[in-house]
Amino acid sequence: MLDTVLHVLAAVLFLAGSFLAMVAGLGIARFPDLLARMHAATKPQVLGLGMLLTGLALEIRTGVVIWTLVLVLLFQLITAPVSAHMVGRAGYRTGRVRDDLLVVDELTDDLAAVRRTEHVTDIDDADDAMVQALADTEKRGSDA
Repeated sequence: MLDTVLHVLAAVLFLAGSFLAMVAGLGIARFPDLLARMHAATKPQVLGLGMLLTGLALEIRTGVVIWTLVLVLLFQLITAPVSAHMVGRAGYRTGRVRDDLLVVDELTDDLAAVRRTEHVTDIDDADDAMVQALADTEKRGSDA
């Protein structure tokens, strides 16, 4: 009886995870700009993978496999937001982001503030100056 319930639950998780992966693919193909596509690629993809891995764990039910699947999911949860952040930042810096679709643009304000205080004109130099300013702030905080 329990075996049948676990098989059905695993099948439901497989279907739901596959549906979310399909939605992520559709979002990548249909959304108009980089940031929307990036959102579609990361949000449902991570949840869909989690559902697929949970379904697989319910199907196989051995300790080694379950721990391996947990590690896969943890690495995915760690790397997906970081890679999405880097893709979004690179897209912003190369002009691939549509300004008319942005509601809040904090990066422009931050880069402009760094340019004013550091007298930099290149966006790469502004990024480097912002990182250096943050590092200096953290260093002063740890020295106190």
